[in-house]
Amino acid sequence: MNLLAHPELLELLAASHALGTLRGGARRRFETLAREQAPVRAAALVWQGRLAGMTELQQPVAPDPAVWTRIRNLIDAEQAQQALARQRDNAAPIASASTGGWLRSLALWRGAAAAGALVAVLAVGVGLNLREQLINAPAVQYVAVLSDNKAAASMLVTFDPKKKQLVLQRVGSFREGADKSLQLWALPPGGAPRSLGVLDNAPALRLAASESDVRVPALAISLEPKGGVPSAGGPTGPVLFHGPLIEKTL
Repeated sequence: MNLLAHPELLELLAASHALGTLRGGARRRFETLAREQAPVRAAALVWQGRLAGMTELQQPVAPDPAVWTRIRNLIDAEQAQQALARQRDNAAPIASASTGGWLRSLALWRGAAAAGALVAVLAVGVGLNLREQLINAPAVQYVAVLSDNKAAASMLVTFDPKKKQLVLQRVGSFREGADKSLQLWALPPGGAPRSLGVLDNAPALRLAASESDVRVPALAISLEPKGGVPSAGGPTGPVLFHGPLIEKTL
């Protein structure tokens, strides 16, 4: 099914995905579509932003102490096995095949216990490392889907405040002529439009910007002469695409 042709269904699926109620094969199919189709990805990001504030009300959860208890138990078991092995080594050896096989099994279990302890320690270390990566990872905190007058999505805009970078991705079929340029505008409340940059004809591009530049309710794209127009005069050509800029946390 083409979700872009069913916007109400897309909204329901994006909301279910953000809530965590979309599971199994349906969730995997939705995530595949989100990777392949920018409008689906934008809908998922918008709903994540709407629900993100709810997570701030949750109390922090400390790591389960059972992890450390299991590590301690594995270490104690390894030490007990080593003590038992030393006692048997000091005893008179019994030259029999069955005893040799039992000792080989004991060594095997000692190795397994040590490996289990190492795996548990590594799992905790990896978990802490992933948590640190997630904390330090750049978060896209602003997103806008710019549409034409028929509500057809044409441009996906995201902003990363850590990199101070706007990322624009064309999701529609519009292509300006060789003698024209698309220009991105910030639309502050009660103020004149402010240019954020002139776009080339690439499917995706990046523009440098500060957070103060994009802290506006909406964005718009106009069709201008080649190379764009000065920001002070505002758009001189028709405004083709526009949409609200949503602030979110991920």
